[in-house]
Amino acid sequence: MSSPADSNLRWYQGITKYQWLVLLIASLGWVFDIFEGQIFVASMRDAMPDLLGVTPDDASVTKWNDWAFGAFLLGGAIGGILFGMLSDRIGRSKTMIITILFYSLFTCVSAFSQEGWHMVALRFLVAMGVGGEWAVASAMVAEVMPTRSRPVMSSIFHASSVFGTLLAVAAIALLIGNPEVNAWFAERGIDGWRAGFFIGVIPAFLTLWIRWKLREPESWTQAKEREKADATQKTGKLSDLFAKEHIRNTFVGVSLATIGLVTFWGGHIYGKNALLRKAEADVLVVANIAPDAPKEEKAAVLGTDETKAKLKRAEMLSMTINTIGGGLGLVLFGWISDKMGRKGAFILYHAMGFITMVILFKFLIPGGASQIALALFLPIFGFFTLGMHAGYAVYFPELYPTRLRGTGAGFCFNAGRLGTAAAFFGFGMMASPPSPESKALLLSPLYLLGIVVVLMAKETRRQELMD
Repeated sequence: MSSPADSNLRWYQGITKYQWLVLLIASLGWVFDIFEGQIFVASMRDAMPDLLGVTPDDASVTKWNDWAFGAFLLGGAIGGILFGMLSDRIGRSKTMIITILFYSLFTCVSAFSQEGWHMVALRFLVAMGVGGEWAVASAMVAEVMPTRSRPVMSSIFHASSVFGTLLAVAAIALLIGNPEVNAWFAERGIDGWRAGFFIGVIPAFLTLWIRWKLREPESWTQAKEREKADATQKTGKLSDLFAKEHIRNTFVGVSLATIGLVTFWGGHIYGKNALLRKAEADVLVVANIAPDAPKEEKAAVLGTDETKAKLKRAEMLSMTINTIGGGLGLVLFGWISDKMGRKGAFILYHAMGFITMVILFKFLIPGGASQIALALFLPIFGFFTLGMHAGYAVYFPELYPTRLRGTGAGFCFNAGRLGTAAAFFGFGMMASPPSPESKALLLSPLYLLGIVVVLMAKETRRQELMD
């Protein structure tokens, strides 16, 4: 509980070394969590064609990548719900160790995939740990921080995800986008993208530090004591999320997460295509190839090793700029939500998410905007389309009492993956899946639906967490 004197302090004042340590460890777990997810995004134009034995522009690549996304989202939903419940029952730190080991080891195993379905299946298993780690870490950060600091600290926690994306970008840019390094691997019969997955085992060593340093939050310990004395206070009971006092919060949380995750995987990540498409167009112009030339003719020009490396660098630069903008949006969500309220912040981000997605995919990319225009717009696009996700770490733990916090936050965030998984499995089953840019435009109106959902939400600004 916060005292009246605490409310006069700035968010960073009076924070203990242990509280900073919790933030650091939770953030590192989330950094590697995102790395394991984004390593596929960064390499999917290389990994899946290799596994299928086709060229990157073959229609089957888009289909299998959509299935891989769907499997990842489905695994995240199941893992997030199960591990969220487990964290309420056996503790935050113990469950965090399990989730990190889960995603680290299965990412490493992904390096040995031989067929497309191997990657799809392993994406499911990786995601179980990814979804679970977020549920545990977000609850733990919320529980150890004072009320005045909680929104900013939770935003910082979620914003650490950008380092995971940047690590994935750097790894793939080095392993695939660098001709010399790529040639070194090729001489040894190793695909560069496989090395990127192989280093995914590194986060497993973080669990040793967690086991050594972290203790269970006092609020969780007290909840377990109440459980012993009162059978109605059972921890981690999933059905309680649909009780009369919680069902509204659960509906709002699941709806917001579904909208945010569908638009993230179906729109935000394709910000990486902005400079890529521009680079492809420039290469074709130099080669005097018309935009409507046969696919085979364009593939012959774009498929040389030198050109592929150049295009990969453009793609990774675009992804980096997009991610940096997103990181700023994540960090600032907590501050904005303290000024405007949680609902006001969500409305702002959703409205601007819709506007920026339409501008990028309807006008700038198809209209052949310059590299400078694209590079200047991408941070704005990333700020709003990714930044709202910090709101889930800020808001969802505030909706539930301690005995249900991991279960509730994990269910809301990760049940949102179910709708997203359905969307991608649907795209994957289409005879002619839409292009990434068309897919983003189709999904953009979901941001407007998000505004409607927010209007039904409960305001939790500056309120103490429920016991």
